[in-house]
Amino acid sequence: MRSRKPAVRHVACTAALALSFVLVPGLAGAQSAARKVGRGLSGMTCGFLEVPGNIVEVTRERGAGWGFTLGFVQGLGMIVVRELVGVYEFVSSPFPLPSGFEPIIQPEFPWDYFNQSRSTGGKGPNKAGQRG
Repeated sequence: MRSRKPAVRHVACTAALALSFVLVPGLAGAQSAARKVGRGLSGMTCGFLEVPGNIVEVTRERGAGWGFTLGFVQGLGMIVVRELVGVYEFVSSPFPLPSGFEPIIQPEFPWDYFNQSRSTGGKGPNKAGQRG
């Protein structure tokens, strides 16, 4: 006859996993070490989004002619910046540097260029009180 302990253990593990899926996104929503790890991973893996992102941003600011020329060149340059900042944020994620785990560059994530509600500007170093 089989013991019920493996079934109880399976249910407990499933409940713990489900609870973690509910709680972890709320913790990662604020500026935290978990969000900093996410920024680092996204910066290291999605840096290529800087090219279309800068094209979109410069097009919104100056028009299509500038967007496809200047935005393209800025995007190429920002790939390197995004990748290096991603490595830094991933490695330094346990430490609250800069204070409060604030992002180093704006937009916080490479895909944030494509949000219509995002304000333009601010892709350089984070300035005090500036939100992207």
